[in-house]
Amino acid sequence: MTNKSDNSKPSKKAPTGMQRGLTSYGDQGFSLFLRKAFIKGAGYTDQALDRPVIGIINTGSAYNPCHGNMPQLIEAVKRGVMLAGGLPMDFPTISIHESFSSPTSMYLRNLMSMDTEEMIRAQPMDAVVLIGGCDKTVPAQLMGAASAGLPAIQLITGSMLTGSHRSERVGACTDCRRYWAKYRASEIDEEEVADVNNQLVASVGTCSVMGTASTMACLSEALGMTVAGGASPPAVTADRIRIAEQTGQRAVQMAIDGLTIDKVLTEDAFHNAMRVLLAIGGSTNAIVHLAAIAGRLGMTIDLARLDQMGRETPVLLDLKPSGQHYMEDFHAAGGMATLLRQLKPLLKLDALTVTGRTLGQEIEAAGPGFAQDVVRTVANPIYPQGGIAVLQGNLAPGGAIIKQSAADPRLMEHEGRAVVFEGIEDLVTRIDDEALDVTADDVLVLKNIGPLGAPGMPEAGYIPIPRKLARAGVKDMVRISDGRMSGTAFGTIVLHVTPESAIGGPLAYIRSGDRVRLSVSRREISVLVSQEELARRAQEQPIVRPSAERGYRKLFLENVTQADQGVDFEFLRSASLQRANKRS
Repeated sequence: MTNKSDNSKPSKKAPTGMQRGLTSYGDQGFSLFLRKAFIKGAGYTDQALDRPVIGIINTGSAYNPCHGNMPQLIEAVKRGVMLAGGLPMDFPTISIHESFSSPTSMYLRNLMSMDTEEMIRAQPMDAVVLIGGCDKTVPAQLMGAASAGLPAIQLITGSMLTGSHRSERVGACTDCRRYWAKYRASEIDEEEVADVNNQLVASVGTCSVMGTASTMACLSEALGMTVAGGASPPAVTADRIRIAEQTGQRAVQMAIDGLTIDKVLTEDAFHNAMRVLLAIGGSTNAIVHLAAIAGRLGMTIDLARLDQMGRETPVLLDLKPSGQHYMEDFHAAGGMATLLRQLKPLLKLDALTVTGRTLGQEIEAAGPGFAQDVVRTVANPIYPQGGIAVLQGNLAPGGAIIKQSAADPRLMEHEGRAVVFEGIEDLVTRIDDEALDVTADDVLVLKNIGPLGAPGMPEAGYIPIPRKLARAGVKDMVRISDGRMSGTAFGTIVLHVTPESAIGGPLAYIRSGDRVRLSVSRREISVLVSQEELARRAQEQPIVRPSAERGYRKLFLENVTQADQGVDFEFLRSASLQRANKRS
């Protein structure tokens, strides 16, 4: 007897290729007819238009030298797509560069993610290749693609080559900060700082050290979002172009198989990404970005769990700023396969990747490895614990972080007098004042550079050493803020203090002269002032939340979340997290 329920009816095939997301004219047949008419004006045939359509995001820009190899990458991806029988269609989105974004690139990351999501939704494509490299571009693309839900694969633009200054190898941007610190301390003159400025960035590409761009490249591969080996090839190498071709080929198969992004970005994938973040001495910014990407899929990053993982996961990668090497050395040492091989006992090996194979299978396929000195063994690490530690205390009830692998060991347990700056303008005005009351044992505190405070949580957390102390030979001090710092930076710096001062977090009420205690071993950051006194100060100086009258700044200030939730817009997070937030 045949069951004639609705379940027995043949399911309607979902539209693909040029039939996806037809423009609304009230007549779908006409919509497709018109679309084909216009695309044929560019010389396409019906045979081409019948193939799987692969969108390719073009983030090339004259303002973005990190993406200076974009034309070559796009051509290689197109070649790969056509070799696999697909139709490549490249299209532009916003492009963000760290040094060319005011007030800060983080302010624009969510806008880029919205652009990415909506262009993926709006235009017909069966899969999308995300081409990004500079710090905020990769997280923005992964955030947008996660919300759009199509098959998606990440292609990294790749790191720059290193340069040479007076026989010393240099690269952006840890060496940028090191030489600028020398200049501020009067250790080098204007002529030398101008000379090194010409050598720090030897080619197009992202920073050559383990800054945020390199960190997100490594995490993209750890998440399973790139083809194997996709993280490390420098921008100007043939290896990078071959990765691009492979990425285009793989995108076609993902479209055919229906391998959507949610099948790759799972809890196991984020577990692997956090392990890798800790093992590479990666950028603190990655915690914010991982939280934002996970939030688009209804998941959260548990900071307590991250800290526990940090106690179990040593830093294995000898790369600046935690070590000595550069990204091109990491690539020559086997790249992520070499690192993952060492981390294998700590990873979720069954996590699926965009290749259709598991991470464990990709590690096995990479072979046994070879002798090299860039990736250490677990028995001989660069640093015995993970690069990042999570702190709490009355100054940061929602948490704060420190990149312990790039800090001065002598300052990891420290108590000192607070020297407080109320914001960036105050810092710029007073930090180099010869009359500033400051000693090397003091703790520099910068307020109002959190998500709302600046706005956009700028990388001003790398507070410069006061000039008079720098000239006296001081290289590091304990520094605290609710902002971020570049992954290329180094020092004993407490960041992401949550909640931020601009919304009335305890940091808002610390005053110069208060005693501050940092204890990384106890995971503590505290101001030695009673809760009653902090409450009294809060009554004396009520906080006025930042606001704007119009435009994107208004949207940003009214919707941005705190650091622990990824500094994303609340309305862009998954519906389940939005509901949970309303209930709480």
